[in-house]
Amino acid sequence: MRSRLALILAAGVAAASLAGCGAQAQPEPEETASAAECTPSGEASDAIEVSEELGAKPTVTFEAPLEFSETQRTVVVEGDGEQAEAGAAVEAELTLIDASSGDELITTEHDGSQPVAVTLDETWPPGFVKALTCATVGTRVVTTITPEDGYGSAGNPQLGVAADAPLVLVADLVSIPEPPLARADGEPQELPEDFPAVEVVLAEDGAPTVTVPDEEPPAELQIGVLQKGAGAPVAEGDNVTVHYVGVDWATGEIFDESWANGAPATFNTAGVVPGFSAALIGQTVGSQVVAVLPPDQAYGDDPEAHELGGKTLVFVVDILAAS
Repeated sequence: MRSRLALILAAGVAAASLAGCGAQAQPEPEETASAAECTPSGEASDAIEVSEELGAKPTVTFEAPLEFSETQRTVVVEGDGEQAEAGAAVEAELTLIDASSGDELITTEHDGSQPVAVTLDETWPPGFVKALTCATVGTRVVTTITPEDGYGSAGNPQLGVAADAPLVLVADLVSIPEPPLARADGEPQELPEDFPAVEVVLAEDGAPTVTVPDEEPPAELQIGVLQKGAGAPVAEGDNVTVHYVGVDWATGEIFDESWANGAPATFNTAGVVPGFSAALIGQTVGSQVVAVLPPDQAYGDDPEAHELGGKTLVFVVDILAAS
């Protein structure tokens, strides 16, 4: 459910199906406990020259191949904002480089326009977590990431990361958004009379059970508000945190959900299928939305192109945060 870039970088988070990226196995952390502490600098990370101009893509210079045996983290620019703690959801701009060749693998603009939502927990490779944990908002850090703390023996083909490749990461910590709501908390709303007769029943924790009517699905995108939140509206391009459940109209079966994972999903509105994005943009934080997506607003008509191709999908979404 997160943006495509975040999914490719995380390479193994839940809800990847909606953004169109497959999950990959995570390597074991090199030092599990150290992710909750400030990772120290070292000879290798100190040897990397990184430009200090924030708001612009960094210039990164080092002699390749850069050799190191541990993940090291050097602060290039010290910010004066809030400090990121282990487990926090943060937004950062990132440049990832192959330490062996010096080749840039992926980068954002570093101008605030492309922040990546990163959760500082086991859903991300340990090296990314070590880079950003303890950083303060406004900080730029450079981190040497061992293969064990990166993508391990699996690598990351979508990024061009080879098996057992060491990496260099430059990260700018842009913001630490307010913690998301636990569930939608808005005022109950009546659905339009012509809205499909989808039934939504909530458990005590807010998890919805969705019952699809025994009738032909609508041919057009349908969006209804079940609860109207009092928070800020979701804008196009926002990173949003949601709880959701997705149901196949034809079978009534759940094909994807966040509730079963025990944690909400965070993604960019530009990184999901069109109907899901349309169901969020303009809605307010705290709202619960139900949307019926025909194939042209979901995964298209071809079941060979995607396992959900040709299907009408029903989503119930709690909007918990947006930034």
